[in-house]
Amino acid sequence: MAASEAIFTKQTFQFFRELSRNNHKPWMDANRERYRAVIVEPFRVLLDRLAPAALKLNPKFVVTGRVGDNFSRINRDIRFARDKSPYRTQMYLLFAEPDGQSGQLYVGLSADTVTCGYRVYSEGRTSRLVEFGRARGREHPECVERQRRRLGKKYESYWYATERGEWVQRKTWPVKSEDWKKLQGWIVRRKMTPAAATRRGFEREVAKVFREVYPLLPFTTAPSWKP
Repeated sequence: MAASEAIFTKQTFQFFRELSRNNHKPWMDANRERYRAVIVEPFRVLLDRLAPAALKLNPKFVVTGRVGDNFSRINRDIRFARDKSPYRTQMYLLFAEPDGQSGQLYVGLSADTVTCGYRVYSEGRTSRLVEFGRARGREHPECVERQRRRLGKKYESYWYATERGEWVQRKTWPVKSEDWKKLQGWIVRRKMTPAAATRRGFEREVAKVFREVYPLLPFTTAPSWKP
């Protein structure tokens, strides 16, 4: 695919809409080649076009092109889920460091929405977010407030806390010291329309988002960080 061509088409979003109505193995088996053509291959093109910009931000980012490293899985783990639908109706491209504990730059497509930004989760008591990010959030609330002022008009922020054993979403910026004591995950994202993903130059829009949100990654998960 030439660099000037659009990566995604209306068929990408149509596939997700049809999958949501036909979320079972016989339908997916019958549409496997279509899945590869309108989902898998375009996402691989997006990876190829974004990798140089991502590696410029962080040379440690993994760019193997493997599921789990750079791409989310279409198959759901339904062993302990109430919803037994076997497939996810969205796909994500991810950039993160190889140990799996850094935050992630991501872009995701679903039937009706495109989202792009930064996300980080605690992943247990020994995660980088717990070890480094929580302390920085408590000690440097002015840094979070500075990012809120810089990004708040264009980006949505929400975070998760644990209450009575359940994750609860807070649709705010975690600017208070007490927020960081219980913060389990944080997402800062920009929402786009499907039309944006079908235009030429979509990868440049995503790369710009990555540049704008990247300072959140070292703040929350880098072993060394300076204000």
